[in-house]
Amino acid sequence: MTARDARLHAFRSDLADARLKGEVAADRFVAGRPARVTASVADLRKAPRPDAGINTQLLFGDDVLVFEDREGWAWVQAERDGYVGYVADMMLGGRDRAPTHIVSVPRTFLYPGPDLRFPIAGQLSMGSTVTVTGAAETRGTHYAVLPSGEAVISGHLRPIGEKASDYVSVAEMFLGTPYLWGGVSGFGIDCSGLVQLAMRMAGKNVLRDSDMQAASIGEPLDPGADFSGLRRGDLVFWKGHVAVMTDAETMIHANGHTMLVSREGLKDAIARIGYLYGGPTGFRRP
Repeated sequence: MTARDARLHAFRSDLADARLKGEVAADRFVAGRPARVTASVADLRKAPRPDAGINTQLLFGDDVLVFEDREGWAWVQAERDGYVGYVADMMLGGRDRAPTHIVSVPRTFLYPGPDLRFPIAGQLSMGSTVTVTGAAETRGTHYAVLPSGEAVISGHLRPIGEKASDYVSVAEMFLGTPYLWGGVSGFGIDCSGLVQLAMRMAGKNVLRDSDMQAASIGEPLDPGADFSGLRRGDLVFWKGHVAVMTDAETMIHANGHTMLVSREGLKDAIARIGYLYGGPTGFRRP
C-alpha cells in the first residue's frame, strides 16, 4: 500500500472510494454517487459535526461524489480539486442540468424573478456555476433566468470556458474581502483560497492548500538575495501561507494580520512575519 493524502483521497479504515481498491486498506469500498452543491456556500468539515473545523468550502454548482450519507452528513470528494470532507447533506442535490455560466464578480444576488426590487432569494460568490435558460429585461436592467425562475444580473456572469486574461487582476477584485480560515468565496476567503479561485477564473485549476500549491504550481523560482527577480503573478510562500506579487515589490494576500485581503510590501511582510513564522520558504512562477 502506498501513502495517500487523506485530504485528496477518500479513504477511512471502514470505507473508501472504490477507485482506491488495492491501494488503501478499508473494510468496504463504494463508488461515489454524483451530486451537486445547491447552497450558496457549503462548509467542508473535518468531521461530521457542526462544531468540526472547516477545511475548505464548496460553492453553488460544484459537483461532488458522495461516498456516505448518514445522520444528516455526506462524506464527499469535490470533483474540481479532489478535496475530501463532510458537508451537511441538505446542501446537496442532483445534477439535473449542465451549468452554462459562471459568476465572474466577487459577489452577486439571486433574485426570485427578474427585478432588482424583489427581496433577494440568496447570494452567489465568484466561481459559482449556474444554468441559464432564458433572459429578461426590467427597467433597462438585463437578467439571466435560471430553470427555477430565479434571476441573476446577466453582466455578473460569463459563459463557462471564457477565461480572465490575468489571474492577479482577479485576485485584486477581492481587496477588502474578510479573511476566513477555510474560505474560498467572495464572502470570506483565506490565502490559498484566493490563489485557487483567482487562478480558476483564469482557466487554471490548482490544488487547495498552500503546501499543495507550493509543491505543484508552475516552477520554483530563485528571486535573488534582494528579491529583485520577482514580477507580477509570482507566488511567495511561507509555512502555511501564500501571497501573490502584484509587481516587483508589492503583494496581495488574504491574511490574519489585517483580517482582510490586502496589499503589502514584500519586504515589510517578510519583516513582520519573520519573527513569528520565519522567512519565505519558497517562490514559484505559474
